[in-house]
Amino acid sequence: MAAGTYNFTLEQGATFNRILTLQENSSAMNLTGYSVASKFRSTHDSSTVVGTFTCTISDAANGKITMSMTNSATSAIEEGIYVYDLEITSGAGAVTRVLQGNITVTPEVTR
Repeated sequence: MAAGTYNFTLEQGATFNRILTLQENSSAMNLTGYSVASKFRSTHDSSTVVGTFTCTISDAANGKITMSMTNSATSAIEEGIYVYDLEITSGAGAVTRVLQGNITVTPEVTR
């Protein structure tokens, strides 16, 4: 399965929360026994991680993944455009990139 592309905006200083549903052959993918991780960087080849999302499989049988980040964590990220991906790892250790794209971080005014 090729990774899907999803670009989104992350608001500096705001709590971030997204619930994603993975599908395979038009049905929810069963994620029982899987783990999930997602990080972002300024460029694909940068060695510096700008941010790490807290990722959980919130409903394995229905393919639901929750990505989140606290408001204090988003406050610490500089305004700009970053790249990210989201990977799932099976219980057997097989890693699959399921999502990738750009994150645009917009600046906070009320702080």
